[in-house]
Amino acid sequence: MRSTERPSRQLFVALACAEGDWPYDDWPVPDDPYVGRVVHLAPPFRFSEGAPEGVDVVVLRCEDPSAVLRDLRELGDRGVPVIVISPRRDTDAVVEVFRSGAGYLVEGDYCTHMLSSAAMAATVGHTYLSPSACAALREGARRMPTGGDAVERLRGLLSPRERQVMELLSTGLGAQEIGLRLRLSEKTVRNNLSNIYAKLDARGSTDAVLRWLGATPATPVLRT
Repeated sequence: MRSTERPSRQLFVALACAEGDWPYDDWPVPDDPYVGRVVHLAPPFRFSEGAPEGVDVVVLRCEDPSAVLRDLRELGDRGVPVIVISPRRDTDAVVEVFRSGAGYLVEGDYCTHMLSSAAMAATVGHTYLSPSACAALREGARRMPTGGDAVERLRGLLSPRERQVMELLSTGLGAQEIGLRLRLSEKTVRNNLSNIYAKLDARGSTDAVLRWLGATPATPVLRT
């Protein structure tokens, strides 16, 4: 999910891709508001040993996301957020990566400013999707056999305002952007999100969006 909050310091990003496979030699630019330092990692990445010390985000560029799911899970277990960049835009690939908690940018579907925003968003718990990746996720939810009545019952747990917030969250917007769209303060949006996570029994924004779209079993736990 996207966000436009500025970090308290500029980020240290690790780029994991094959040698000569990174297309942006001028990224980050000197006045980038989010990313300050980048280190290039060459395969084999050895993520089982963790990311380089001090790295805030790993950007993993690959042809086949299914081949890096283990890496995504290992980094996630260590609390290191990941953004996947891949030419694949099919639903299965996007859903697999999203369920692993990583952001997803489709080649040709993003700019370097979006990449910087995605890196920053990852550090505050938002899962950023480029437009094509977001469309693929929605398509995957539409095809899920668990949709229909179960998803409607789940959505019925939310107030009209909370449903508005979830619609915008599921398109990739962060709290600040949602607030601007709905003319609410960012604090109010965050309060709404906290209530939504509790009602949907979601662990965070990624889990909430999966449940909202019907891409994961809709089994919320009602809390009193």
